[in-house]
Amino acid sequence: MQSLSLRLARPSCFLPPCSGLHAGFRRTLSTKASLRRSYLYVPASSDRMLEKSITSGSDVIIYDLEDSISPAPEDKAAARARLAKFLEDQKARLAPLNVAVRVNDISTPFFRDDIDHIVSHASVRSLILPKIHSPEDLDVVSDRVAASRGKLQDPVLNIIPSIESAKGMFNLGSIAQWKSIHGPDSGGLLNALLFAAEDYCADTSIVRTRSLRELLYTRSQIVIAARAFGLGAIDMVCVDFRDLAILEEECVDGRRLGFTGKQAIHPAQVPVINSTYVPTEEEILKAAKIIKAMESAHKSGKGAADLEGKMIDAPMIKQASFPMTFLGRIAKDGWTMNLGAQNPRCCTGGTT
Repeated sequence: MQSLSLRLARPSCFLPPCSGLHAGFRRTLSTKASLRRSYLYVPASSDRMLEKSITSGSDVIIYDLEDSISPAPEDKAAARARLAKFLEDQKARLAPLNVAVRVNDISTPFFRDDIDHIVSHASVRSLILPKIHSPEDLDVVSDRVAASRGKLQDPVLNIIPSIESAKGMFNLGSIAQWKSIHGPDSGGLLNALLFAAEDYCADTSIVRTRSLRELLYTRSQIVIAARAFGLGAIDMVCVDFRDLAILEEECVDGRRLGFTGKQAIHPAQVPVINSTYVPTEEEILKAAKIIKAMESAHKSGKGAADLEGKMIDAPMIKQASFPMTFLGRIAKDGWTMNLGAQNPRCCTGGTT
């Protein structure tokens, strides 16, 4: 039992200057990735950044047609064309990856062209939708997706609305319950809720501080809504992209709140996010002890047990199931695991 630990090996060019548990991870690229911890934004205006994104190590790569692109119509059109060509030219390399595209919001003149030029590419598995204020906004998106993709398309296109306004928060429950009238195969499937903190603060006049106390209610509500309907919960961007200590604080805080992943605006943020949004060695060991103790209790006809001076019962088994389920998922998904790692959390540093 004491030797149980985990290390996931990440692409070497993104390894931080330390080793041990959570130093990174490696996957055979013949399999589809199911882990979704890091969501890296990549401007579609840069050929260099598009190319580098493939080896970024991010679980999800978000090619951006919105905020990172100049609002000039000619710049939007150029970025859209560049991304469409990249998706076509690199479809073999992109096939094993989780590729998403953030389109321009439905109120802009760019939205329809974004959808029409992007969703036909099989490598695009998710749409990030900014400025979603209500389920009716998602209906608009779904109508356009269905018209562009046709029926019974594979794979199903994941729909990820961005919550970034007071109205969006007010309608959070109905957004989280949304289903396409066209069915998931044609109109898309709601997959996660994403929190855009900077836009939300601008809309609500909230002043964001390092403590994040002023965003606790909002972030907690997003997690609750996501969990209630079986969705992922994607935490906000850390704007201090050069200060990885601040990023780690935010990652630890977000994971404690129940978020399943976090957005990144720089490749150096990816290793920290990936290494934080996994069970720690301590959590894995504790889970194994809980399961073993409860198995022994059940054999004795008891519904609870004493573990190191604390009472454990059925809810504790449910909590313990997450680390073990995680280990099963990564093994099934083609990740390598190394036993006997040291250092229960090692996520400082990183390179671009």
